[in-house]
Amino acid sequence: MAFRSWFSLPAVRADDEELVDPQAVLREKCQAKGHIESLYNKYQECNDRVNGRSKTTETCMEELFDYVAELDHCVAHSLFPKLK
Repeated sequence: MAFRSWFSLPAVRADDEELVDPQAVLREKCQAKGHIESLYNKYQECNDRVNGRSKTTETCMEELFDYVAELDHCVAHSLFPKLK
């Protein structure tokens, strides 16, 4: 019993309003930027090309990594000041 009173986990209480993930909001804003949108389009073109073939060794990992890295880079500029 003494351990429980000494070691208690903090309780997190949300306000009445629904919590919104700031990363998701920032990702939506960053996806609308021209250079990120063009990387996404390149990834989609590659994905369509690979899915259209029955036997291929091509993957779209490079295009995916380029897109995700640039998206995360954009989000990182604004995300961390919003975290508590």
